[in-house]
Amino acid sequence: MKQVNPAPLGLSGFAMTTWLLSMINAGWYAPTAMPMVLGMAFAFGGTAQFVAGLCELPRGNSFGFVAFCGFGSFWWSFALFVMFPHLTVPASFVGWYLVLWGIFTFFLWIGTFTANRAVSTVFLLLWVTFLLLGLGEWTDITLLHRLGGYCGLATAIAALYLAAAEVINEAHDRVVLPIGPYAAPSRPATRSSFASP
Repeated sequence: MKQVNPAPLGLSGFAMTTWLLSMINAGWYAPTAMPMVLGMAFAFGGTAQFVAGLCELPRGNSFGFVAFCGFGSFWWSFALFVMFPHLTVPASFVGWYLVLWGIFTFFLWIGTFTANRAVSTVFLLLWVTFLLLGLGEWTDITLLHRLGGYCGLATAIAALYLAAAEVINEAHDRVVLPIGPYAAPSRPATRSSFASP
């Protein structure tokens, strides 16, 4: 029996929730729009990604498990942080939270060097997003926060494109949406981007 590819589910949950939050970070919407982000963070960004990560276990895919369960947990932690009284948390501590997630994303990005260009691009943009947002909290420079928002929007576009490519390419059993070559040439172009080498 063919194994289902959980990556498009996790990528979609990540991309759509990231897009909503990044619109606020970029200044397109006021923080009063945050309740919609929290709903998505719990239901799709957090839960769907965590489920996708658990689905990677029987596939023996450590990278997919760590990435999807990790970022699913990120969205839950973010939503809980915003929901509970957080005004007394120093901005520098919030900066550490973001930078630590950036470090987590950075080592995952290094793990994508055997993957295709699309998945590497997602993780590259994401760790830069976390870095910019973290530096924005540490320095209180509004421009850094806005740049982090725009980088987050680019990350969301890249992730949603990859999710669409995985679904469409597999459905048509050919490359309809290109995702770039793999470093491991034996991997077929329609195989999951998050699959182990």
